[in-house]
Amino acid sequence: MTDELPVHISRDELHALEVPESFQAADSFDVRLINHGESLHLHLHLDDPLSEVAAIDASNHFVERESQRFVRVTVDTDRLDGTSHVGKLKVASAYGAETRWIDVEVVEPDETRNSVQVDESLAQPQRRPAREESSPLLGPQLLVFGFGVLALVVALVAALVLQETLVLVGSLIVLGGVLVALFFLLQG
Repeated sequence: MTDELPVHISRDELHALEVPESFQAADSFDVRLINHGESLHLHLHLDDPLSEVAAIDASNHFVERESQRFVRVTVDTDRLDGTSHVGKLKVASAYGAETRWIDVEVVEPDETRNSVQVDESLAQPQRRPAREESSPLLGPQLLVFGFGVLALVVALVAALVLQETLVLVGSLIVLGGVLVALFFLLQG
């Protein structure tokens, strides 16, 4: 079973439709609109039996020239009740001048498809490698510390050269910031 229903548009001539005769799905699927020609509008419609278990958000779709578009058909598997539903998907172009019907069968999903095989070795805890003790100033912290020291040196040189009270206050603020950053670096 596939999750994608291909619909080829304008492959041989404008508005021509090429679709498979039938399609089977066990869950929601995509209608893949593959346009080989000029831009056009395409109409998709689910007949009554199929619309009991499936839905399309919008029926009219614009497909750009030489492009693809995916239209989601949402299947409500809770409404299947253990049986398959057969219906038809209508694909129309050129305002209905070209129309194709696809037999769609929606079947109950396989339980094995949704199950996950778990190996018993997953229940056993994994050993973690011993952590190497390293200096707190190695790595990116060293770079941050270096920039902090550089900022402090520039601020102190400016305070000494300019001898302004405002520059001295700014230098003290930079010193406080560097000390706080150093404190957090050593805590980490």
